[in-house]
Amino acid sequence: MTLAANLSALVWALDYASVLVFALTGALVASRQQLDLVGFIFMAAMTAVGGGTLRDLILNRDEVFWVTRPSMIVLAAVAAFVVFWTAHLLESRYRVLLWLDAFALAIAVPAGVGVALAAGVNPIIVVIMGVITGTFGGLMRDVVGNELPLGLKQGELYLTAAFGGALVAVVLVWLGLGRGAALLACGVATFVMRAGSLSCGWKLPVYRARPPQNRG
Repeated sequence: MTLAANLSALVWALDYASVLVFALTGALVASRQQLDLVGFIFMAAMTAVGGGTLRDLILNRDEVFWVTRPSMIVLAAVAAFVVFWTAHLLESRYRVLLWLDAFALAIAVPAGVGVALAAGVNPIIVVIMGVITGTFGGLMRDVVGNELPLGLKQGELYLTAAFGGALVAVVLVWLGLGRGAALLACGVATFVMRAGSLSCGWKLPVYRARPPQNRG
């Protein structure tokens, strides 16, 4: 198997994995909003393919990834069906949502980076595609589900984790590391940053408006 074929197979696997895990998070949000089964499938599919769809449209790829592989929509629907019948068994659906989303982020960011690297675009665009692939499906899920978007929570490492992971991959490729290893490092870095934010409270400083001074 050639190096290009190996990378293509890795990106293919990352796409399927991110679709599955993001679909589970979309279905969990649907359970929090008490939607019907069709609503579950809609939320799961939208979350699963949202970021990758935007990525493929921006990169002007020949086909949007799930159009050539409709099995991805079937996978999202199966995930929605499973959550529809099992979500009530979870003690804290929101906590499960947070950690599933962290795993999904760590899979989707390297998937986006891998597609962009294969397209031969500028490294800056590679980083942006990683961030878009990792975050836009979840952003759409939270907005439609009337939840506070995870990526916009005050100071939390979410967008930062996606950006940092994608940047790690680009830097490692520039240093001469193989793309497969760089994508693995990207996923690990993304998850470590996001998990640290969830479990250890890692945060970035946030902007705080200063009250107007009374100049008498």
